[in-house]
Amino acid sequence: MAFVNTTRAAQPAFGDRFAAVLETLRTAMARRAIYRQTVQELRALADKDLADLGIHRSQIRRMALEAAYGK
Repeated sequence: MAFVNTTRAAQPAFGDRFAAVLETLRTAMARRAIYRQTVQELRALADKDLADLGIHRSQIRRMALEAAYGK
């Protein structure tokens, strides 16, 4: 006689999936805010101040990306 066992992996509940999506959105929004703030603050500096920091204006966006996203 043959037996068949069907096992299902427990799937996360809808509430858990929704909470994960919300957390992902919150994280993305927080990182974007860090990016915008960094760009705004660096653009507000004079060229001399940027030069003292060793930053050229063309590097502002890249530095903001590194600050916010670690890239």
